[in-house]
Parts: sequence; structure tokens; C-alpha cells
Amino acid sequence: MKLFDTHAHINDHRFDNDRAEMIQACFEAGVEYILIPGVDRSTVEPSLALANEYDRIYAAVGTHPHESKDFTDDDYEYYKDLALHHHKVRAIGEIGLDYYYDFSDRITQREVFVRQLALAREVDLPIIIHDRDAHGDIMDILRNEGKGNWGIFHCYSGSWEMAKELVKMGYYISFAGPVVFPKSTKLKEVAQQVPLDRILIETDSPYLTPPPFRGRRNDPSKTQFIAEEIAALKGMDVEEFAAQTYENGKRVFGIQ
Repeated sequence: MKLFDTHAHINDHRFDNDRAEMIQACFEAGVEYILIPGVDRSTVEPSLALANEYDRIYAAVGTHPHESKDFTDDDYEYYKDLALHHHKVRAIGEIGLDYYYDFSDRITQREVFVRQLALAREVDLPIIIHDRDAHGDIMDILRNEGKGNWGIFHCYSGSWEMAKELVKMGYYISFAGPVVFPKSTKLKEVAQQVPLDRILIETDSPYLTPPPFRGRRNDPSKTQFIAEEIAALKGMDVEEFAAQTYENGKRVFGIQ
């Protein structure tokens, strides 16, 4: 089975003791590619080091809504330079809004999100969107100030109606461990309906570990459980479904 984990924080400190072994085990388990999203400037540097070290690891640059209170003009220029000149940088993200934790105030979150949408248009790269409890504002911003943007809604948690509109706008819908959770009935219904050419899978490692490994550290090898769950929901062969999401991941990130 060929797998593409389109969102994994394998630069996280929780992998410090066994990162090389974990990455090798993931490759041996069928993970062909891993994309490491940025959270802030300090996380971009180690993710690029990994992307430089491994042919099959790529990176995104951006500031997460939690950290948006610390976003600066220098960060904008730093991300822009990397996006234009580093061949392993394939997206701007993860960016967006998080109204669950509100670690940065909402006005600042929205302003920084809009700025990074402009950055993505300037460098002609897809965006990776983090959306937690902020569906209405995210959609309003994309409709009004995100014309020309496209990309991925990571760890999707919205409705099918919202997903339908996003697909029309050019977005891919990505599912993580929660789609495997037994109680995620609405999310399973969405996954069942998202068109095959617009669906992605991810782990969001080290978070959101799917059953049967709940409570343990997540890693990209667990992408297979998300593939198995959605393939079953769609009544498909899991190898065929994984191959489709693998090709989708390569397409959205411009990997030949």
C-alpha cells in the first residue's frame, strides 16, 4: 500500500529519542511521502533540516493561529524567501483560526490568516488550513479575501455542506485519526461523500492517534488506519483508495 501522510509534525520533541528509527519504520510500512507543516519560525528550521536529509520528506512554512500573536514582518519575508527558493517547501501552512483555545486573540488570528493568504498567492503555493470551532469566519475570509487561494483543509471537522463549497472553491479535504473514532458519525458521513479526487489522509502526528492505538504517540505509519476506515465507508478496496490519496497528495504539493 502506497501512503502519503500529508500532515505530520515529525519535528516535534516527542520524536527526539528515536526519530530516525521511526521515519525508517514508516517508510518500511508503505509511507512514501511525509509533509511537515510549520507552526512558527522555530519549527520551520528543523522541518527543513529533515526535508534536506530525506528525499521523501517535504515541508510547509507558516504560522499557526495559536502563535499568530507573535507573527512579524520578518516572518513574512522569511517564509516568502523559503517558498521561492527552497525546493522542498511546497505549501504555506498551517494557517487559519482556532477559536477553541484562543491562545492568540481572534482579531490578530484573522489578520495574520489574511496576511498569509496573501503570501501564498504571492508565491503561488497551496495553503494548509487549521480550522477549529471557526468555520463561519474561515469561510467568510476565504470567500472575501481568499480569492485565488487553494489548498487543503487539514483534519477536517466541518459539515458536508461546507465541504461541498470548499471542493467547488478548489480545496482538498483531509482526514486524520478522528474519522476512525467510533463516535465520529457525522465526520464518517462527510468522508463517505467527499469526491475521490479531492480527498487526502494524514495523521497530524504526534496527535490524534487512531484506534487501536489511542493514548499513544501517533506517527505516519498510522495513516493506514485512516485509509482503511474511509475505504470501508466508501465500499472500496483499501489499496485502491490509498493509491488515489497518494496521487492527490502528489498533485496538491506538486511532487513529480
